[in-house]
Amino acid sequence: MNVSHQMPAGLTRNQSLVLSALSRANAPLSAYTILDQLREEGFRAPPQVYRALDKLVEMGAVHRLESLNAFVACRHPDCDGHETVAFAICDKCGMVAELSDDDLAHHLKGLAKKTGFVLKKSTVELRGTCASCHTA
Repeated sequence: MNVSHQMPAGLTRNQSLVLSALSRANAPLSAYTILDQLREEGFRAPPQVYRALDKLVEMGAVHRLESLNAFVACRHPDCDGHETVAFAICDKCGMVAELSDDDLAHHLKGLAKKTGFVLKKSTVELRGTCASCHTA
């Protein structure tokens, strides 16, 4: 899967290594999987990975998938400009598709507004079966 983002400027060495590991991955990775993959690069403890992930998530270069407790590199151009990001996660093969839809964002804002909540950002995770697994 190709990443649509350029490597963000000003990344630390650890941030670059973590983002590269996620960009090469064909599925979401846990922080501990990233740590295992980067041990030869000098990573020794989980805080090194978590600090890099926190900054990459803040920058919009990486997304955290709550239901999987894992991370993926952002694969959607201009994602940092979107208030709502959705992910379709296949329960069979682990494929994750990043989706963006202005209608969904508008609807979620409206739902939040009805309760007096001011929505800043939302992440939606859709779980099911991808087209390839569904037809198999």
